[in-house]
Amino acid sequence: MTRNDRHLSLDALRALIEAGTIDTVIVAFTDMQGRLQGKRLHGRYFLDVVLDHGTEGCNYLLGVDIEMNTVDGYAITSWERGYGDMEFVPDPDTVRVLPHLPATAMIQCDLMWPDHTPVRPSPRSVLKAQLDRAAAMGFTALAGTELEFILFDDTYEDAANRNYRGLTASNQYNVDYSILGGTRVESVIRDIRNAMYGAGMNVEGSKGECNFGQHEIGFLYDEALVTADNHAVYKTAAKEIAAQHGKALTFMAKYDQREGNSCHVHLSLRGQDGSIVFWDAESGRRTPLYDSFVAGLLATMTELTLLYAPNINSYKRFADGSFAPTTIAWGEDNRTCAVRLVGRGAGARLENRVPGGDVNPYLALAAMLAGGLHGIEAGLTLEPPLEGNAYTSGRPKVPGTLREAREAFNASAIARAAFGDDVVDHYTNMADVEIAAFDAAVTDWELRRSFERM
Repeated sequence: MTRNDRHLSLDALRALIEAGTIDTVIVAFTDMQGRLQGKRLHGRYFLDVVLDHGTEGCNYLLGVDIEMNTVDGYAITSWERGYGDMEFVPDPDTVRVLPHLPATAMIQCDLMWPDHTPVRPSPRSVLKAQLDRAAAMGFTALAGTELEFILFDDTYEDAANRNYRGLTASNQYNVDYSILGGTRVESVIRDIRNAMYGAGMNVEGSKGECNFGQHEIGFLYDEALVTADNHAVYKTAAKEIAAQHGKALTFMAKYDQREGNSCHVHLSLRGQDGSIVFWDAESGRRTPLYDSFVAGLLATMTELTLLYAPNINSYKRFADGSFAPTTIAWGEDNRTCAVRLVGRGAGARLENRVPGGDVNPYLALAAMLAGGLHGIEAGLTLEPPLEGNAYTSGRPKVPGTLREAREAFNASAIARAAFGDDVVDHYTNMADVEIAAFDAAVTDWELRRSFERM
């Protein structure tokens, strides 16, 4: 059975390839930075060889920085280890047509070592381990991610040639909920919505946001792994479709001085039989289990922020009065808090407002599950909700820099128990690489302030 009627079974994919309707199959995995990496294969080769035997790729793909530079410090990949291969193992549940690309289908992969053991630091492996942990406790996880982006009238090539400065946003004013503002960019947004629907995603709709040219396309919640898989495909496809229109878009957390790009993550647990476990219908209230889950999320927020905000730029988004959270607190439908509780009954869910558009969805969902399940296991008690403005509440703050988040994550006994030392060390090193690169960079800010006047 496929995930929905727009996903393909392997038999259906085979038939399309044999009929010549599909001639290209992308085999892809999601890397540390949340990007799709992989290969384009001829459809016949995919059927004859890869479908049964998989394919391979260099293990450096889980040990590079954003520029694809090989860097030191990773236990699983190095010059000393010879930069060997990982196996790309296609997941038959993820087959989809990509309507925006001619005659192309995609299948997403798990990463395995040549001995067929999982590559544990792979983001998909990290999430699947937490989903297995939840299943052992009798739960399944449902999730939705809300990604914002800024659309520009410039091409990606022009943007690069201009050092990403002085670009023309596709809207020239705040278009939050504006129908007119949406109409001005509908040619691009509509193509993204329809292509993603054709690729097997359940599209809700789109709306304008606050920054110039900023928009959001919403998708219906699903099982957590499905949501993460869809998120990764959508993020790549949206950029590809923008480029087809001669435009560019960015998901970076903070492009300029105005509002950043958020990625609010909604999450709830169900029983494995589909039963509601976060809400008691008889009393019309949250269950103690729900409260303990939220308490665990809050208790681990500092330690796990690295997986919600993985880049130097992520922390520029955290600003008071910006709708981006700075305070570790929860509230009932309170958008000033890091965690917002919304919905009743089957719709009861928590919203983690810390992640930005640069988040890796697998790692963020894994962190939320790790924190929440810790709260359930420890029987943590939820503090009363924050009333009013969290920005001025005096409550503890979300880590303000990547360095601060890195230190908390590396020292976290809870993170090491949940993910394993190898995973924690891997993503601590990723932070170290980014911090070192930023510390060595000379910024525009320094040049403007110092070139003449110092």
